[in-house]
Amino acid sequence: MRLESMRLAESFVSRQGEGGRTGNRSFFIRTSGCNLRCWFCDTPYASWRPEGETVTVDELVDRAARAAAVGDATDVVLTGGEPLLWRSTEPLVRRIRDAGLHVTIETAGTIDRQVRPDLLSLSPKLFGSGPNATEHPRWADRHERRRLPIETMCRLIRRAVQTQVKFVLSDPDQWSEIAAIVARLPIDADQVWIMPEATTVEALDAAADWLPERCDESGYRFADRMHVRWYGNRRGT
Repeated sequence: MRLESMRLAESFVSRQGEGGRTGNRSFFIRTSGCNLRCWFCDTPYASWRPEGETVTVDELVDRAARAAAVGDATDVVLTGGEPLLWRSTEPLVRRIRDAGLHVTIETAGTIDRQVRPDLLSLSPKLFGSGPNATEHPRWADRHERRRLPIETMCRLIRRAVQTQVKFVLSDPDQWSEIAAIVARLPIDADQVWIMPEATTVEALDAAADWLPERCDESGYRFADRMHVRWYGNRRGT
């Protein structure tokens, strides 16, 4: 595959549903392919069963410009899968920023690229996030070995203009691991967002009964998944 191209699962205009830019009209570029295999992944078509077409950086920059001009989507969100799998993320981020658009990269932070996004949305994967070891032994081992390269995450954070760190919480007992990871990253507590592992409004409501208060106690922020509330758990949102 050429340096300035990547495999694209989908691109679309929607509203950002997570983190500090929630509600912003955004153009999403979802790359296909991932070096991890989270059991709770809600985009299997970009990880477990990657699909899509090869698209050039030129085409993606054109699509982003059209989304800004026609759809008032001046935020561009590069997500996946894992967008930093592709070397072409480096020229893509640079050229979109040069066009005057705001770039967010949503990444697990396991791959180092020379990128400087306006917002690095880093999502470290916690212990137990990998697949069942009996059903997927090779991927369970790969996931665990790859999931937490702290030095790589630190380099990405230092290059970014701003950073938010999002943790997907599936068990309250994971709180101590979150605190241990936060202590090793060059971030403040108010840059940390805690998001429940939930794909239905009912599950989000259940988490909202206790999680925001727990976040406040730790100085973290609660991240609802507003796109699930607005559109349901479906593609293109």
